[in-house]
Amino acid sequence: MKKSNYSENSKVAKTAGIVGAATMVSRIFGLLRDTVIAAFFGANWMTDAFWVAFRIPNMFRRLLGEGALTISFVPVFTEYLQKKTKEEALELAYSAFTFLSIILVAISILGIILSPLLVGLIAPGFISEPQKFSLAVFLNRLMFPYIIFISLVALCMGVLNSFRHFTAPAISPVMLNIAMITSAFVLRTFFAEPIVALALGVLIGGILQLAMQWPFLLKFGVRLKFRLNLRHPGIKQISLLMIPAILGAGVTTINVFVGTILASLLPGGSVTYLFYADRIMELPLGIFAIAIGTAALPSFSKHVVAGNMNELKSGISFSLRLMLFLTIPAMVALMMLNLPIISVLFQRRAFDIQASIYTAQALFCYALGLWAFSVLRVFVSSFYSLQDSKWPLKAAIIAMIVNVTASVTLMHPLKHNGIALAGSIAACVNVFTLAYVLKKKIGAFLDQAFFISIFKIIVSAIFMLAVIFFVDFVMPWDIYADFRTRLLYLIISIFAGAASFFICAYFLKSQEMQTVVNIIKNKLTRP
Repeated sequence: MKKSNYSENSKVAKTAGIVGAATMVSRIFGLLRDTVIAAFFGANWMTDAFWVAFRIPNMFRRLLGEGALTISFVPVFTEYLQKKTKEEALELAYSAFTFLSIILVAISILGIILSPLLVGLIAPGFISEPQKFSLAVFLNRLMFPYIIFISLVALCMGVLNSFRHFTAPAISPVMLNIAMITSAFVLRTFFAEPIVALALGVLIGGILQLAMQWPFLLKFGVRLKFRLNLRHPGIKQISLLMIPAILGAGVTTINVFVGTILASLLPGGSVTYLFYADRIMELPLGIFAIAIGTAALPSFSKHVVAGNMNELKSGISFSLRLMLFLTIPAMVALMMLNLPIISVLFQRRAFDIQASIYTAQALFCYALGLWAFSVLRVFVSSFYSLQDSKWPLKAAIIAMIVNVTASVTLMHPLKHNGIALAGSIAACVNVFTLAYVLKKKIGAFLDQAFFISIFKIIVSAIFMLAVIFFVDFVMPWDIYADFRTRLLYLIISIFAGAASFFICAYFLKSQEMQTVVNIIKNKLTRP
């Protein structure tokens, strides 16, 4: 490997570590938020109404925000920084800020007006229950302006990431979680329907997230100003990437959207079971997948702008290896410890044993596709660095068809678990489609080092699996045990499993293990 490319891969790994650590803090607060919500509100028709209402602006956020805007903006902005002056690059940022603000305000107004239609589309099963439907519509209207603030956060994220600053955007979701937790504790007693407090928390959290970006933008000389220049050539470039990206990069969100529609037709609580299972999935996805994908995009874009295709292929291989090294053991842990994880985190007060069991089943089905959900981030970043958003769109359409077909087929025999399993199947189809096309586009990118690494990862994961089985043999899991006993079981299982995986990888001389060790050493030895 060339020294320059080794240095770039090291930067990606280091950046992924920073983003992963920041995201871990955010996800921990997210789990605390969900634990508080589960304890106060349980799993019932009101929580179903809230999660449906929240999912609509959240879906627009994922599609218009980091799902499309960030990955479309970074390659173009990076090109301006590399080939033009900083002033020209900033003019592009100002024009994008103005253009996006106008679109977001219009979408927010339309969303508020059309809330009954949107809720009816995403949760048709609510229509036959007027009280649930009315609450979902009200909550959706209250939260819809959230997309204005959070999508502008995504633009700020694109600017900061292009300057290779990743911490502030990664940790800003903490503000949303803190706002929702505080609202649950402080504001719920002020409303006839206490869950309205959570909707206010979402709106406040969006404002705080945007405010958090400002000091870091100023550090790089960026003062987002209104520049109404719709003819800016950079805006055209971003738009050409962004339009298909709304579907292409948002395939996971769209699959969840389809799942919510179908889950609303199942017994009460199904939407909530799937939501909490998905929330657990987002922990490894945020810490590992999103972190590596976020770190890789500016690096890939830099290689493409410089015309270094061999370095691009090497970077893709390295990112995939690092991704799988971290997500495969996470996948094993989620599948083996699905019930202990859900029980310890959520099983209290209104969230009973039955809710824990149903949610754990969904988590198992989602976890089967964790590797695919994760790898997808690298492939999407690869295509967008090449300024090709058409193939991610085509792959997304194929995956959507697979997801709908599998969901409808599996939801009756497997209930909500069939919907979760369908999402995993669709993610796998998406990954294999993009991998095939990327190979045709740039040539073989999976080198010998990749396959050697995968073999070592699988061996280490099998060893981890055996250790978790041994822990369960020595101290069997009991869902009826007190909280301390259940927590102790989970802690021992996680630490024993993780330690066994990393020790095995170390003795197998895994290159990714050495990369992780070097990052930790550099952090500890830095003066």
